[in-house]
Amino acid sequence: MTRWSIQERLGGLFTAASKHLPRKLAQNGVEALVIDTIHAFLELVPMSLGIPYAHVWSVLHTDLSGTTPPCFFSWPHENTPEAVIRNRQGAQQAGQIFASMLPLAMSYAEKMGLTIDWSDFTATTSKLAVITQTPREFDFPGITWPAQFHYTGPFHESNGREPIAFPWEELTGKPLVYASMGTLVNGLEHVYRIILEAVGQLSEIQVALSIGQNVKREALGSIPSNVIVVRKAPQLELLKRATLCITHAGLNTALESLGQGVPMVAIPIGYDQPGVAARVAHHGVGQFVEIEDLTVERIRRLTEEVLESPHYREKARWFQKVIARTRGLDVAADVIERAFHGNQSAERGRRSQSARVSARGEALLLSEKVR
Repeated sequence: MTRWSIQERLGGLFTAASKHLPRKLAQNGVEALVIDTIHAFLELVPMSLGIPYAHVWSVLHTDLSGTTPPCFFSWPHENTPEAVIRNRQGAQQAGQIFASMLPLAMSYAEKMGLTIDWSDFTATTSKLAVITQTPREFDFPGITWPAQFHYTGPFHESNGREPIAFPWEELTGKPLVYASMGTLVNGLEHVYRIILEAVGQLSEIQVALSIGQNVKREALGSIPSNVIVVRKAPQLELLKRATLCITHAGLNTALESLGQGVPMVAIPIGYDQPGVAARVAHHGVGQFVEIEDLTVERIRRLTEEVLESPHYREKARWFQKVIARTRGLDVAADVIERAFHGNQSAERGRRSQSARVSARGEALLLSEKVR
């Protein structure tokens, strides 16, 4: 799935951006860019124009050093030599995922006269600022990041969200479980059917299940009496009432759950979700099951375990306090402003030094002529 998305979508986006973005930047007088890392190699455009840029990880960042597993894998964090070898092999596989885009990037770089060390995964990464919304406390430990890498915390902002209708009157007062498989990869009908059958066996809870736009409700079969099925849900408002979140382990949903002190049962499907799920388990804020191992019994058992074991809720509430004091959006904005301001100051210094050298050279030439 991740490989298909990169090959079929990101290549087209890069081609369009490399063709049209330079003109748009010039037309609008853009002096700096903040680039989402999912737009692979897009930084080649500002590099070719001499425009400063920063990178932002809105998804889970990935460590390619071998210290920890890259985010495309749900491997546990281990410090053994065997684990390091495994992680480095995973980093190589991650690089191969982007192999289809390399010819496009290399062709553009050559056309623009850019010299890139393509053997270095980080060759085009911003040297000014790289920002992740993942809290440091939620990451695996021991990663040695460069000085321009910054953990900021979630970019969530409750203000400005569009109101979403929900049948609040149908809530019974039983412990509420919120279930969602996200907005991008949510067309797997069998996953929803398994979740429905599993939670239908737990009469002591009530479940709000968001199925998105890609699944037909009638394809789900009989809906248990303790489940409310909606296409779109007011996620944050439901999490504020929830005791558990069943999730695809998308980073935004995971961080919103932790922001409300809600533990999770994760079912990662693709992209960075395996890495998020691995951190959910590592930090004791929930459990996860691989999509190929998904069964009714497994989901029912994990749901009961996380609901009944208080340490999951206690750890999730600890993260709630951590996230409450991070002010992710404010920190990210400050980092970007400092990075670009520092770059401008350095550029002005270089220009000033160049002007001084030029002026001195002109003065010497004039003195020679005078002689």
